[in-house]
Amino acid sequence: MSPASELKLPPSHRARQAFLEAMDNWDEPAADAAITALSRTAGASELFEIFCRYGARDFRDIGHKAIYVANSWRTLQAIGWQHCEPVLRSLAYGLLDRRGDANPAQNDLPADRPWRRNVGLVKTIHGDWLHGKPDGDATRQMLDTLRTANADEACDQVVELLNRQIAPQSVWDALFGAAGEMLMRRPGIVSLHAVTTTNALYFAFQQSASDETRRLLLLQNAAFLPLFRGDLDAAKELRIDDFSPGEIPTDTPPTLPEIFDEISRDRLGGARKVLAYLSAKQSPEHFTQAARRLVFLKGNNSHDYKFSSAVLEDYAHISPPWRDRFLAASVFNLRGSGGPDNSLVQRTRAALTG
Repeated sequence: MSPASELKLPPSHRARQAFLEAMDNWDEPAADAAITALSRTAGASELFEIFCRYGARDFRDIGHKAIYVANSWRTLQAIGWQHCEPVLRSLAYGLLDRRGDANPAQNDLPADRPWRRNVGLVKTIHGDWLHGKPDGDATRQMLDTLRTANADEACDQVVELLNRQIAPQSVWDALFGAAGEMLMRRPGIVSLHAVTTTNALYFAFQQSASDETRRLLLLQNAAFLPLFRGDLDAAKELRIDDFSPGEIPTDTPPTLPEIFDEISRDRLGGARKVLAYLSAKQSPEHFTQAARRLVFLKGNNSHDYKFSSAVLEDYAHISPPWRDRFLAASVFNLRGSGGPDNSLVQRTRAALTG
């Protein structure tokens, strides 16, 4: 398009084009100028559709880019879109973080390869992909794939299942389950972010109105999980689809105080008690309320809040046969009752009783 032709476009179209070009070129100064203009002329839905794609574009920063997009949107929905300009400028800058890499627009780097491949792969998914049938066996098959596959193989499996008329929900069940299983096998910061990144990508999947973008988000999540997993031993005993209460009787389920005391001492034992509690048809809402309360009392870093918000939200997004196992797995990063209250709670209590 010639410069004269560009001038005939409405300001929002020119700003959108400039922003897309800057993001594609990983050009921070140009992106900052363009998003400043675009945030003043485009609507929230249009902006979200742009950002949720770039948030899923690469694996740098262990999934934080997708998380930044989801949580920026949640925040703006709460505080009002009159505050969007500084938020979106910051967000654009974060999505262009290269972690010291050469310019990805001019290089073929591992963090960018899943996206580049998946842009073509989405075209092989049949047009009626959203209307498949739920299938628990397909979920187990996808889980098995995610235990050993590389990013390309995981994405190929998603396409194969969707083209077999398997419902996307059954694929998402496997993605949530694989992230939870990873946390059980290797608790820590990387596995934690497998869970919170899956939460963010699913949020974008729910919110996006673009069929192509939704396909890409699903495939990117499937690609990211093997990257989070790395060389984690696939033969390790804990498997979320086989996980059980063990010797804990479900006819006399443990109480919530017993569960959260156990979590402080033995997370695997706590997870088994959670599954026994839920298997006995006890209230998941009572469990999540107690878990949330302990995060407020004893949480001492941002990940306590981010992680607990993600897993307690995603419990409702997972199919009933899988959700209790996912919630049980979450205790590998939830707070138990045995730890000290955080300093803010201690100071507040002192102020109220002093």
